[in-house]
Amino acid sequence: MKKIILFVLIPLVFSFVSCQNSGKENRLVVFHAGSLSLPMKALADSFTVMYPKTQFRMEAAGSVDCARKITELGRSCDILASADYQVIEKLLIPEHAYMNQPFAVNSMVIAFTDRSRRADEIHSGNWSEILLSKDVFFGRSDPHADPCGYRTVLVLQLAEDYYRDKTVTRPFRVKDFTEKDRRFIRPKEVDLLALLGSQSIDYIFIYKSVALQHNLRYLELPEEINLGNHELASHYSRAKLKIRGNSPADSVTVTGSPIVYSYTIPKNAENPELAKKFARFLMDPEGGQKILRAMGQ
Repeated sequence: MKKIILFVLIPLVFSFVSCQNSGKENRLVVFHAGSLSLPMKALADSFTVMYPKTQFRMEAAGSVDCARKITELGRSCDILASADYQVIEKLLIPEHAYMNQPFAVNSMVIAFTDRSRRADEIHSGNWSEILLSKDVFFGRSDPHADPCGYRTVLVLQLAEDYYRDKTVTRPFRVKDFTEKDRRFIRPKEVDLLALLGSQSIDYIFIYKSVALQHNLRYLELPEEINLGNHELASHYSRAKLKIRGNSPADSVTVTGSPIVYSYTIPKNAENPELAKKFARFLMDPEGGQKILRAMGQ
């Protein structure tokens, strides 16, 4: 009887191990920027049409925090998609990744809703005055966790210079913005959407693609400050900001530049072959690129 039990159990054990390995081979772990939440879902849905067994495990966070999951927490992922190529370049290469592939662009806007205070008054010439009003509240993401957060500050730095010689009712000072409404700073830009929807805040600094994907009203900022024009790269580079690096004791200087999203396949990827297939789909003009364009990127 004992021999029979062993004979039955051993195949079951091998079958269990086989199932585990099979699942692992089809699992794709993706750390991605919060602003990619909706595009990544659309990309995953299309990819699984071609590779039906693929099981996606998506984790959205600020891109800097995505990188720190690898550098500080020792976690592994198969694809890391960042809202800023500088995050991969400065925090992951060369120790944690070999490559840094751009795949999308964007620009910064000020988004709001019909219920936002003074929504019918705001325009490119008075937005600073409206956002600094005592009865108006705005949100932004954390510069130390999220590229949208430090890009907001870089935009404000460029705006301070841009509006210096323009006719405004009050001098434009970055400090006035960074000290106001600090209680509405959130870890990533998409966390601000709930505050906007509940009318806790009236305006948010965010990517144009996110505003489009969520059907928000938005104010286009001048090209000289919105980080969306590649021909103005040298102009954008005048803005700089120090953020926390791989550890609380480290710091990294981020420089203003046109907004470029990029991805990498980290060295600790558990399923690099499937990650390469997804990367090829992501870069396909009639595949991932078509989806991204349709979603505002």
